[in-house]
Amino acid sequence: MRAISRAIDRFCYKHPRFGIPRLMLYIVIGTGLVFALSIMDESGTLFSRLAFSPTDIFRGEVWRLVTFLFVPISSSPVWLAVSLYFYYMLGTTLEQTWGTAKFCLYYLISVVLLIVSGLVFFLFGAPFDSGMVSVFSIHLTLLVAFATLYPDTVILLMFILPVKVKWLGIAASVLFFYDILSEFSLFPANLIPLPLVLNYLAFCGDTLKRYLNFHKKKNSKTTINFKNVSRELERKQQAKSYTRKCEVCGITDGDDPGMEFRYCSRCEGYHCFCMNHINTHTHFK
Repeated sequence: MRAISRAIDRFCYKHPRFGIPRLMLYIVIGTGLVFALSIMDESGTLFSRLAFSPTDIFRGEVWRLVTFLFVPISSSPVWLAVSLYFYYMLGTTLEQTWGTAKFCLYYLISVVLLIVSGLVFFLFGAPFDSGMVSVFSIHLTLLVAFATLYPDTVILLMFILPVKVKWLGIAASVLFFYDILSEFSLFPANLIPLPLVLNYLAFCGDTLKRYLNFHKKKNSKTTINFKNVSRELERKQQAKSYTRKCEVCGITDGDDPGMEFRYCSRCEGYHCFCMNHINTHTHFK
């Protein structure tokens, strides 16, 4: 995945004008317009004419390859408005972080993977449900990507409850795989959204790995500091004629009993310094 990630970065560097600036704004506006038109659609066939349908696509209705992105995922005006605002915020923040080219490439690859996966499973005779190819799966991965980049960001859930985004990312991941498992009766068509996971890993895998390694290292340090290291220090101090020694000048409390010593909190590990060097030494990394 690292090689793919580097290739993506090189492409975006060479093609900075690739993509559509403020793409999520157009997605949100298009979805809102489709919902407004559906209210005036007395026949109730608008959504079915825009949804992803391999049978109709092979009959020439190729617009479905794009229009399924604008089919609302909810029939409730309030819930739709909240979800559209939320995904607009996610999309614009990711675009500001990655740049327009990288964000649009992420979205485009997600769309292409979903379309190709849906058509391939259909051609191989898998039982098909148009709900398996929807923008909802793409937007769930957007939420997980946002949570990977900004795990400790706090947002107000339903504008009331403060929640760290990493918990929403975990919930979105669970929901993503739950939707796949809950449609097991459609196997293997229920696996259609699965390639989106590969796209997420290609763009966010390195960030996720660094985040997990950081917490693993942090937890490991905590265990060592309070158990093994403290015991090792006690054994070493018992074998010495002094208990504290400056890392810079080498003076000990045995040499000068009146000298004060301090441990530096900015150095990695335990490093002691006399009062003459506690504020002037080079920090250990």
